[in-house]
Amino acid sequence: MEHLSHKQKTTIMIAIVASMLFAALNQTIVGTILPRIISELKGMEYFYWVFTIYMLSSSITAILVGKLSDIYGRKPFLLVGIGLFVLGSFLCGTSANIFQLITYRGIQGLGGGMVMSTAFTAVGDLFSPRERGRWQGLMSATFGLASILGPMLGGYIVDHMDWHWCFWIFLPFGIITFALIWRLFPQAPRKDKQPIDYFGSLFLTLTMIPMLLAFTWAGSKYAWTSLCILGLFAASAVALLIFILIERAVKSPVLPLALFKNSIFSLSNLINFILGAGMFGAIMYTPFFIQGVMGQSATHSSFIMIPMTLGLVSGSILSGQITSRTGKYKVLALSGLIVMSVGMFSMYFIDPDISVLQLVLHMLVIGIGLGVSFPIFMLTVQNAVDYRHLGVATSSSQLFRQLGGTIGVSIMGTIMTTTMKSELEKLTPAGRADMLAQNPEAAEKLASLRNPQILMNHEQLAAIKSRLPEPLISTFDQTIHILKAALATAINHVFLAGSIILATGFILTLFLKEIPLRTSNQQINKEEDESNQVLRERLN
Repeated sequence: MEHLSHKQKTTIMIAIVASMLFAALNQTIVGTILPRIISELKGMEYFYWVFTIYMLSSSITAILVGKLSDIYGRKPFLLVGIGLFVLGSFLCGTSANIFQLITYRGIQGLGGGMVMSTAFTAVGDLFSPRERGRWQGLMSATFGLASILGPMLGGYIVDHMDWHWCFWIFLPFGIITFALIWRLFPQAPRKDKQPIDYFGSLFLTLTMIPMLLAFTWAGSKYAWTSLCILGLFAASAVALLIFILIERAVKSPVLPLALFKNSIFSLSNLINFILGAGMFGAIMYTPFFIQGVMGQSATHSSFIMIPMTLGLVSGSILSGQITSRTGKYKVLALSGLIVMSVGMFSMYFIDPDISVLQLVLHMLVIGIGLGVSFPIFMLTVQNAVDYRHLGVATSSSQLFRQLGGTIGVSIMGTIMTTTMKSELEKLTPAGRADMLAQNPEAAEKLASLRNPQILMNHEQLAAIKSRLPEPLISTFDQTIHILKAALATAINHVFLAGSIILATGFILTLFLKEIPLRTSNQQINKEEDESNQVLRERLN
């Protein structure tokens, strides 16, 4: 596509970024509106499937579409992805019960996985590695922008309109982006006449689904050592073994295993995995501290998180611009990881008395570090492989980041639960259990305070306190103080684990070889091509 003019490429990229913003807004808005949806549709025990089904379907679609888009081109999958996402969004707004919502979210996930995977790959089609930095930085910033606008719009809509409009309000935007891609994006001819790897795709799917479910449920819904979790891990391991055997035998594998012989490809994806764990860890567990420990409302929590998002947006844009202008990326990657690691480590020392301003500064540091490093490791993956593998390399990068987020959040959740249990046993006065045992009425009234989740519901806490007799008020206040102290310590340990994980990513990046970014997808500069090829052969 290098024959297109700069203006044409820019117009196409505007349409691609718009499609990503459309998908990201619909994804980030759900967290804000879900409590209202559940109150109407019921089915509280199934609410986690609203998120899980999207994660599963989008992860599977992204990795499978990578190889197919290398064969058939990006345009068909961008169009199908946007179409499925628009359809899923419309249907979500028509949901009459929780099971319909879960089904339609699955359709959304299929489309979202296609859009996200193909959009980042399309940048590689349109621009050389040297030029991709600024656009991939902008696309990474799109996620940050959506994480600000999504919750704010969702809160406004559910307060002033019916919740269905949260899914419908962006539909015209999706239709416009579909039309722009249809009209502007060039159709690439099929590049490969080799057959599609159906069996490899099947067993890759059978590997991913049980593994993602196991890490999603472990430590929360089921114990790590439960028969269900161990069975899921065993099923995933068997499917992985069969998948490897198939990929070594077929002519056109869905995920060429030879790519993992390239140290840049393997190291970059491993660091992507670590970044995913750090990013989702910060996003998931900081609100626990803000709402549960500091006692801020959910609305205030979203505002306190904004500086981290602004840091991500500005860091991504700055990183992309510097990479495109200099052609260098390793120093930026190291800088971003160390800044984010330091930011996470500083969160280990926060306590319930921390001011909002101090917490905002911690969040800003984490966001800047994440933003600087976030776009780079997809670029290094794309630059390290042959152009014919661009789609599958890009989708693998996204998959590893998604896996890192899922597995990291699960492990951090286990750390938080285990630490909090230990802290509660340590902080609870020795005579409290005896007192409650001798006073069944008091034990019944305070029973709901055994679950730390109660700290997130300030209205319920106030209602419980208002119904208590005067002699139990001091016991109530003491219990809440203990719960907050235990939760604060548990979250401190979560961020300590996150900082160690990110420091590991920094160390791995030290071993990452820096290949000069190509200035052309077709490698018209023969001398540069030969130099880079020698480097790749040494790394393989």
